[in-house]
Amino acid sequence: MPTKAERPAYCIATDQCRIFEFKLNWTFQAKTGQNGCVAPSNSQGRPMIPKRRGESLIKILRSRGVLLVLTASISLLIGILFLIARRSELAWLAFMAGTVPVLLALIVQIVRSLRKGDAGLDIVAALSMTVALAFGEQLAANVVALMYAGGQLLESFASSRAAREMTALMGRVAHTAMRYASDALEEVPIIDILAGDRLMIRRGEVLPVDGVILSGEATLDESALTGEAVPKRHFVDQEVLSGTTSVGDVFDLVTLRPAAESTYAAVVRLVEAAQQTKAPMVRLADRYAILFLVITLALAFAAWWMSNDPRRALAVLVIATPCPLILAVPVAIMSGISRCAAQGCLVKDGGTLEALGRVRVAILDKTGTLTDGKATVAAIETEGWLEADELLRLAASLDQASGHVFASTLIETAHNRGLPLERPTNVDEAPGDGIEGSVGHHRVIVGGDAFVAGRVKEAIKPTAKNQRRAGEATISVAVDGRLAGSIVLSDRVRPEARKVLQKLRHHGIQRIVLASGDRLDVAIRIGKDLGLDEILGEQTPASKVAVVASARQWGPVLMVGDGVNDAPALAMADVGVALGARGAAAASQSAGVVLLVDRLEPLAEALGIAQRTIHIARQSVFAGLGLSLAGMVAAAFGYLPPLHGALLQEAIDVAVIVNALRALRPARIAAGVWCEAKPNFFPG
Repeated sequence: MPTKAERPAYCIATDQCRIFEFKLNWTFQAKTGQNGCVAPSNSQGRPMIPKRRGESLIKILRSRGVLLVLTASISLLIGILFLIARRSELAWLAFMAGTVPVLLALIVQIVRSLRKGDAGLDIVAALSMTVALAFGEQLAANVVALMYAGGQLLESFASSRAAREMTALMGRVAHTAMRYASDALEEVPIIDILAGDRLMIRRGEVLPVDGVILSGEATLDESALTGEAVPKRHFVDQEVLSGTTSVGDVFDLVTLRPAAESTYAAVVRLVEAAQQTKAPMVRLADRYAILFLVITLALAFAAWWMSNDPRRALAVLVIATPCPLILAVPVAIMSGISRCAAQGCLVKDGGTLEALGRVRVAILDKTGTLTDGKATVAAIETEGWLEADELLRLAASLDQASGHVFASTLIETAHNRGLPLERPTNVDEAPGDGIEGSVGHHRVIVGGDAFVAGRVKEAIKPTAKNQRRAGEATISVAVDGRLAGSIVLSDRVRPEARKVLQKLRHHGIQRIVLASGDRLDVAIRIGKDLGLDEILGEQTPASKVAVVASARQWGPVLMVGDGVNDAPALAMADVGVALGARGAAAASQSAGVVLLVDRLEPLAEALGIAQRTIHIARQSVFAGLGLSLAGMVAAAFGYLPPLHGALLQEAIDVAVIVNALRALRPARIAAGVWCEAKPNFFPG
């Protein structure tokens, strides 16, 4: 049995999901499919969460938070009945019985937090209950205990509701798969699946690995990854992603990579990172919570000292228990991240979500970002001493060692023409620029004009460049130290590109820059057609980093790319966005945002969601703090007794959490039209 360290993230996702759900008091029941995975069971292939009769109630009753709420509420009810019966001594005992368990649990929580170096407003809650008991205000103490336990339970529910999409992503994990062994089938753990294995995928099963369809036709529900409700059909030789669910007939799949390296494993790792990190706004709220604690204690002491009435100090402490600062921000941030995930855009952490809401400059790569990245060979131009097919064969043979997006195009075209490819040796690649190596007895160089010209010390002739259309690119090829010719590739602009760019401007992007590694004339044609503000061509990975640094004069920078050559710039930008989870691993690891679908629309949606989320978090904090401070001042002057103060604070907390959960919903609906959040919430 492999240890946890040896198991890929994809294999331990179920464990992580259970831990995450436990922390949130999340009730989750998964139906196990034929391959031991979370499988759908309705006609559309949707994951369903069946619950046996009574299971939910039993699970709820086992929750410590629910037990504390029941204890405090039942004791309060019994105490009130004793008061009505004029048995005040029994009533005080009942109120104490409802307060002490909550107080003890709170003290344990405070001690654990202090050991971790965290000090928050839980201390105020403990002080208010302790002071109430000491001053003979058992009824107020019981009400505070009930309100505090209820507030914690409400926050837990809100957090689980906010993290619903994240939990759904973590829960769709296959444990085993049916693999062909000679002529037989065997069920194997996904950790044993290797690249090149042939698997049988049945109806209702979640694909455990990325692969290519070998036989049959696949109908897949991709909603968990892309947010698309309608299942998609895939045919032989098409690539399909792990984490999607088969809702059609049986088909065979050839795996492209092990489970640990598949798309869904990367998604799981990103989800884990998003769950385990604190957003800067959350950390700032923690610091403000300490300041609020000092203000609360000072105001309580001043009220007691000036009035000589300890009940006023108690009322101040009660109203400050707990604080909207520590409730609203985490709920709003997780709500925003979860909503982005539902749109097919995975944000790695809360800090990235905040930064996404502030960006003012967008830098876009061309190939695979503004264009489809699925180029086709439009023409082969030779220098006359080498046949076109031989030039293509040599270039494609060398590109077998390259990870560039155009390499697969050359290889596929060579295969389609029946050209035999050789294994390259002594390969030296400059990511994003070009590649050099040996193919048979020839030394071959493939890459951009500048790269090839620099290696062969021969100028590239501008043949037919002026006649090329937007979206076309050239790959120069040199053989044995001589320029052999160039291969013209055509890569069309994405149909949604223009609309997405308009949405980016609507959400406050003031400057859009095209930074392409392709020729400048090609970049200019595409950039002008799309109305971009600045167009840069023939960019190297290093120069793209410089472009990002220079663009910061206009504001926070968003960089969008999909290749290895974009990884340094993605890491340099305030927010890096990798297009497609199956893109280059370096790009996905360097980016703070990963689009799980090969489209740009989710990016524009995520930008609006991020802006609205941060606005709602700030709104909740400022409104909640303002109401709490007003109530504390009123209590200090004797206008709010402790009992009324506890009820007022609970109302404030409920309002704050409900408002934070608005980040899960679209901005608003007016006259049947979806209205998007405006960017003017963020000055500067």
